[in-house]
Amino acid sequence: MSELPNALSVREADHPVEPLFLQRWSPRAMSGEALAEDQLMQLFEAARWAPSTYNEQEWRFLYARRDTPHWDAFFHLLAEPNQGWCGDAAVLGVVLSKKTFTRNGKPNPVHTFDAGLAYQNLALQGAAMGLVVHGMAGFDFDKARKELNVPEDFAVEAMFAVGRHGDPADLPEELREREEPSGRKPVGEIICEGPFAF
Repeated sequence: MSELPNALSVREADHPVEPLFLQRWSPRAMSGEALAEDQLMQLFEAARWAPSTYNEQEWRFLYARRDTPHWDAFFHLLAEPNQGWCGDAAVLGVVLSKKTFTRNGKPNPVHTFDAGLAYQNLALQGAAMGLVVHGMAGFDFDKARKELNVPEDFAVEAMFAVGRHGDPADLPEELREREEPSGRKPVGEIICEGPFAF
């Protein structure tokens, strides 16, 4: 089995940042090996400590481990191209966010933002542990709501796959060449002091 490419040998920050930010990327090749319970809980523990508006902690994570009764329901939510590589994941998850504030029932305009922060914590923890964590929008959102009994006051945000790194040669041919850390736009292309001027 080939080794996971070292993102630090491919990526270089324009300004000093913690190496973990460069280490985190979204591979697809996974081995199919299970994660230990404590490893899975480490990921969710990291997500738990994300910041949120009024400390609402409005994110929720639904998940299924491979070779368990819930696996098929999660796997069949995925778009066909994602099924081609997610079959070797150890865990599939769905990220939800509560659309209203628990404190007063009013709409929470940043529920999606806060859920994204929690997912990012999970993804960074996975990178620190040497795991593959890959987020996805390629799934049936409506079917996820129905099949997983998601109440209407929760938004279905994204899915993700987690596993141990596998051999990229086992991926569908069109994905093999993409199995390397990608670069990023220069900071100057994503920031603007003052009004919008991109």
